[in-house]
Amino acid sequence: MPGDRRQFLRSTGSAFAAFAAAGCAARAVGAAGVAATDDYGALVPDPQGILDLPQGFSYRELSSLGDAMGDGGTVPDKADGMGCFDLGNGEWALVRNHELLAQDDSGGASGPAFDTVARSLVPLAGGTTTIVLDRATLDVKRQYRSLAGTIRNCAGGITPWGSWLTCEEDVSTPNGNINQSHGWVFEVPANAERQVDPVPLKAMGRFNHEAACVDPATGIVYMTEDRNDSLLYRFIPLVPGDLGQGGRLQALEVFDIPDTRNWEGSAIAVGYPVPGRWIDLDNVASPDDDLRRRGAAAGATVFARGEGIWMGDREFFFTATSGGAARQGQVFRMQPAGSVEVLELFYESSDAEAYSFGDNLTIAPDGHLIICEDQYSAVVDNHLRGITPDGKAYAFGRLRLQTEPAGACFSPDGRTLFVNAYSPTRTLAITGPWKWLVS
Repeated sequence: MPGDRRQFLRSTGSAFAAFAAAGCAARAVGAAGVAATDDYGALVPDPQGILDLPQGFSYRELSSLGDAMGDGGTVPDKADGMGCFDLGNGEWALVRNHELLAQDDSGGASGPAFDTVARSLVPLAGGTTTIVLDRATLDVKRQYRSLAGTIRNCAGGITPWGSWLTCEEDVSTPNGNINQSHGWVFEVPANAERQVDPVPLKAMGRFNHEAACVDPATGIVYMTEDRNDSLLYRFIPLVPGDLGQGGRLQALEVFDIPDTRNWEGSAIAVGYPVPGRWIDLDNVASPDDDLRRRGAAAGATVFARGEGIWMGDREFFFTATSGGAARQGQVFRMQPAGSVEVLELFYESSDAEAYSFGDNLTIAPDGHLIICEDQYSAVVDNHLRGITPDGKAYAFGRLRLQTEPAGACFSPDGRTLFVNAYSPTRTLAITGPWKWLVS
């Protein structure tokens, strides 16, 4: 082990102590443990054939493909990542991604756009829509397109300053059809009443973006990448809260664990925290789409399709969709600690019945994770999976449609879980006897 690493590991003692004090010490957890308690019980078949939920829970449909919007357009398809914001004055806003390709129907997108389809000079179909709700009734007050001209807006993340970071999971380059390079992060203020000017945040890197979360204590943005050989990134802004001012992009290096995928033996064990540090990346605009490969060559650690990520209380969780020996998925936990980071493999599935291809995730008020499964097989059987704070998985919901659940997020008061059915677009609001409301 090089001398600088020995010194670094000696210096991590206090970080490990803090991590253990926060409940992150090694846990005796089965790789695919299924909770016998702490869940919500058996799922009740939905007579509408849309979403099975536990006894006492129900949903209502807020918005669906083709609904008329207030700007003259209609609700587009492929609803994916989503965040919920308190606008004040009794209103909440859902900012919702649409993972649309250049050739997809935009639902009538108009106004400012980052890129156009050159042959017809219309905006590219990707982007976001915003749904404004009455917080007391959950009635839709208005909905409209809030970003256009992007491609495959997969997931993103909420910011502490009231905006949504929407991420392109596409690295297309100008080809006679489209006019701009893609693979960027864009910012959409939650209170924007119309389409915003689409400004790519290029200092945050060009890669196959998936999702983002922000540490409210520092303004640092953590980002995932949906590739089989992806990295975990962080962006340190020059001005916290003003990402457009630029900053520094880095990738995580976990010492002595170059590969967390566990595809060829167990390189990282469930429940045991390991130290890491961040390494600087250069040429982050990456015209050759090689940022992850250059980062790995410099020592950054590889993950299996990093997807959903969500900031909790001084820690964040993220999914690796195809990680693990069974390639059914992993969930990682990290506590930001400045120059020293401590990573934990929080959960790894060895059984598709327990957990399969977890994608978007959010954190419930009681610390449970709610994760959207995204596996496509002959018979789609995607669930909303809960994972308890001690790392046990359970089924919270089952989507009966031949598509994936996506964009799970809680209302600011913790009473409503919002979730999308990807295609055809449906945005649902789930309410019921949440444990933190009835205990």
